[in-house]
This record gives sequence, C-alpha cells and structure tokens, in this order.
Amino acid sequence: MEPERDFDLLAAALRADMADMATWVATLSTKLAQSLPARTRLHKNGMFGGGRVDGVEADLGDWRYTLRLDHGQPLAERTHVVRGIALKTERLPLDTWIDEISAALADLATTSARERDAIMRLLV
Repeated sequence: MEPERDFDLLAAALRADMADMATWVATLSTKLAQSLPARTRLHKNGMFGGGRVDGVEADLGDWRYTLRLDHGQPLAERTHVVRGIALKTERLPLDTWIDEISAALADLATTSARERDAIMRLLV
C-alpha cells in the first residue's frame, strides 16, 4: 500500500462511529493500546486503574498524542518529546489530531512489517 492511501484509510477508520463520544474514545483508545501496547497507555476514570477507558496516550516518534474525555467532550493534544522530556504541549481540534496521528501511524507502518501489521489491525 502507498503511504497516502494508508493515511486516508487510517483517518477514516479513526473517525468511524463518533456519534457516542464516550464509546468512540474508549474504543479508539483500546484499539490503539491493543495494536501498539509498547507505545500506548490507557487512561481510566476509576480509582486504582479500574473503571471505563476514557483516554489514551500514544508515543509516535518525537510526538506524544493524547486523547481523553473532559466533562464528556474530547480533549486532543500533542506533545513534542525529546529524549523522554516533554517540551511543548498544544491542544488540537479533534479533526486535526486525527489527521496528525493517522499520518504518524502511516509513517510508523513504513518502518517494519510488524509495526505495519499492528497498525493495520486498527482498520478492522
């Protein structure tokens, strides 16, 4: 597959079924964590790690992409990370966040067959 097509497919898959925002965030977060467990951390709304999934952090290259619910609304951020140090965090509109994480995932998919296979699981 070509990178531009991969990006388009990922972006469409990430946007799928956004009618119920809490369910969408939980589903997307869980899919990312299952596909890329070494690169992601789930956020849950309960004490001691229990409760419903309400967000995710994904480390992709020099960027950490964070999505979480804040009073029922999605809060999307990206943080520039260099050698494990967060330098700058900025909020992004949700559509921009989806485009950027999709592009980062498509880039990551070009680095190895294992990464590509893991990312392609997001499409199902």
